[in-house]
Parts: sequence; C-alpha cells; structure tokens
Amino acid sequence: MAKVISQETFDGVVQENIVDFSMSPVEAKEETIKQFEAQGINLANIIKDLQINEETGRPMITEAIDALKLHISGEKKLPVEEEVEELQVLESECKKSIPHRVFAAKLGANNILVTIVENQLTNERNKEVLIASLQSFNALLNKQPDLFDAESLSLIIKIIQEFKENFKILSLSLQWLAKSCIMHETNRQNIVGADIMTYLKPLVGIKDDVIIRDLCACFRYLILDDDIRVEFGKAHEHARIIASCVLVELTQLLPEYEDPTLLSDMILTIASLAVRQELCVVVEDANGLEYLFDSMKKHPDHAKLMKEGLKLLRALAGNDTTKVHIVQKGAAPVVQNILLNHRENEQVAGHALACISTLTLRVKDNSTAFFEAGVVENIADVMALHPKSKNVQRNAAWAIRNMVSRSRDQCESFLSHGVEDLLNQAMTDHPSVIQDVKAALRDLGCKVHLKEEWTGTAEKVISK
Repeated sequence: MAKVISQETFDGVVQENIVDFSMSPVEAKEETIKQFEAQGINLANIIKDLQINEETGRPMITEAIDALKLHISGEKKLPVEEEVEELQVLESECKKSIPHRVFAAKLGANNILVTIVENQLTNERNKEVLIASLQSFNALLNKQPDLFDAESLSLIIKIIQEFKENFKILSLSLQWLAKSCIMHETNRQNIVGADIMTYLKPLVGIKDDVIIRDLCACFRYLILDDDIRVEFGKAHEHARIIASCVLVELTQLLPEYEDPTLLSDMILTIASLAVRQELCVVVEDANGLEYLFDSMKKHPDHAKLMKEGLKLLRALAGNDTTKVHIVQKGAAPVVQNILLNHRENEQVAGHALACISTLTLRVKDNSTAFFEAGVVENIADVMALHPKSKNVQRNAAWAIRNMVSRSRDQCESFLSHGVEDLLNQAMTDHPSVIQDVKAALRDLGCKVHLKEEWTGTAEKVISK
C-alpha cells in the first residue's frame, strides 16, 4: 500500500523550506514534492497550489480561518478592513477547486461564517462585512451542499426579511439558497417545508434583473431531482407548490423585461413549473402564449431564448386544449422561422423539430397549419445539414411521422424534398433510432422492412 501524508504535514514542510532555507513559495513547494516523492509517498490527496504567505510560509487560507476564529471568539478582534480582507482570502481560495473548499470546511470555515453572519444580523450590522461573508459562503458551499443546515436556512430567511432594499445582499442570499439545493434532496425538502415561498413570493415584484434571475434559479433548483442518495424525491410536489404561488406572477413579468438572457431564464423557469395539465392552463390564462410569442419575435436571433421558448411550448402542449390554442395563436410561423434562421444551430434545430412533433401529435389541424407555413422544406434542409446528429434525425422523423399520419396529402411534398433518402441515410448512420425512422417511412408510404420483434411461442395444450 502506498504511503500517504496529511495536508498539514505537507504544508509544514513547505513552511520549513521557506522559513529555514529562505526559499520562495514556488521553490519550497517544488522541493517538498521532490522530497516526498523520493520517499515513495503518494501525494494525490494533497492540494499543491494553496496560496502561501511568503513571510510565514503558511497557507493563506489557514491563516485567514485562524484569524477569523480568534476574531469571533473575542481573543483578537479584527478591524473591519482586516476582517473583510480575511474573508476575501477565504473566498478566493474556495473558488479554486473542490479540494480547496473541502479543506476549508475541515478547518471549520462553515461554522465561522455562520457566526459572522449571525453577528452581523444581530449586533454589528456592517454591510461590507456581511457582503464579504456571503460571498465566502457562496464559494464554500459550491458543490458542498451537506454544509447547509437549519441554522443556515434561518439566516437566509432573516436576510430576505430584513434586506429587501439591498439588492446585493439579497442576491447573494438567494445564490446561497440555490447552491444548497444542488444534489441534495433533504435540503430541498427542508427548505420547502420551512414555508420558504412565504418569503420568496414577495420578491417576484422587485423590478431588478439580478434579483429576478437569482429568484428563478432558486425556483428551478428547488425542483431538481439529482440526488442519487434518495430513491424518491419530491420534485413534482415542489413544482406544484411553487407554481401555485408564483406561476401567474412570473408569466405576467415577461413583457416587463427586455434582456433576452433574463427572458430565457424566466421562460425556462415557467416551463419547469408547468408540470401539470391545469398549470398549462394557468400560463395560458395569464396571457403566457402572447407574451412568449412577443418575446421570441423581438429577439429572433437569440439562440438561447429560442431554445427555451420552444421548450415552454412543448411543456404547455401537455394540455391537449392548450396545444390546439398554441397553434391557433400563431405558433406555426414562429417555429418555422426559428427552424429557418437557426438551421445551422444543431441544438435549436433539434428543439424546433421536437416542438413540431409535439404540437402536431394527433391534431390534424395543427399539422395543416405547419404544412401551410412551409415547414416541409425546412425539415428537409435541417436533416441534410446535420446528418451526423442523432437528435436532429430522430426529432425530424418524429415530426414527419406526426405531420403525415393524419394528413396523407402531405406525403408527396415531403417526398419531393428528398426526405426518403435522408431518412434511409439516418437509419444507416444512427441504428439506435431505426424504429423512429422506420415509422416515418411507413407513414410516408415508402418501402420499409418492418421486423416483427416477437411472435410468441406455441405451446401444446393437453386436454384432460
């Protein structure tokens, strides 16, 4: 078994090389690594790029945490400027990598930051220190959601209640809340269980791009289902709770913002929350379709906005009545223009084809609307442009199948644009989607070999 050492031992030798042998931090690290490797010691668990104090030879993150410990204990109080500087060192080191953050957590950084924030909310109330501590918290908690606890949640709620006018502090608190939700179902359930929507809902009315962006991120992260440690999560239930509180308000905010990136986040959030048929109707009744089409028409060249808009249309089409209304209100030319203008963008084109597939499924009038909008030629062009994209070829096959399955009169037009050859090529290039492609060829009336996968086995019945 390979020999290993602790981080403290490694840092101690680096310090010794700096103090006793007057080496620079870079030289000291290189010499320390050579020494241990010569002894056959495995350094895979060692963080080798900690920032070193050239005078003391100690890692600056260790010195910062030690100084903050003495400060909060009252043994050696720091002036505000120095306290902020130590917090900034902690933040800077934690931003480097997960090992840096794990090391800081082992040194007790989380408890120190909780105490500092609590002191700022109860006694000291220095906004500069509070901002610096929240920034450090966000750096430390990134991909370390296990550090989040009931005390942290309590602090976030207090900040939201007390600092609604300070957008910087409010934004950092929302980011802290969002990071605690990633890959941690228990945190998400505890946050929702603490009636967090009572405190988040009033923030939807704040007219600030950053706050709305961070708020949307919180809503989306609360409905994640990414914790492999939990067999069953409550993503759907959380989505229903959040949607019942803010779905109408979020939808009605769309016409009030111009930034396409922010609009993309808002549209993505609305799509993530519309998880039930009745919620699709809620968005439609709040004029969501009109607001969405207006946003997409204002920013036709913004790929992310187009992609998220197409996702929302697909989500709302989960309600059959809303699916009909989507096309009646002009979805066909909008989607056709996206497919035309973004045909070289594989992702956007794939989403556009999937949207056509969803909207035309089992609805002949919708298929007719897309056909009359001239989408046939665009589908063929996109297939030809992205022959190596399995996603594009599969979604195109779905779109073709759903359009012609109840409208056989469209088959000739598709065939005249060469989709039969394109589909046959897709079968060769992408065997995993062969059944989807065959379904499209079958409904187009083309020659296709349909293999019967299972015919059953004959059993002899013995009568008694």
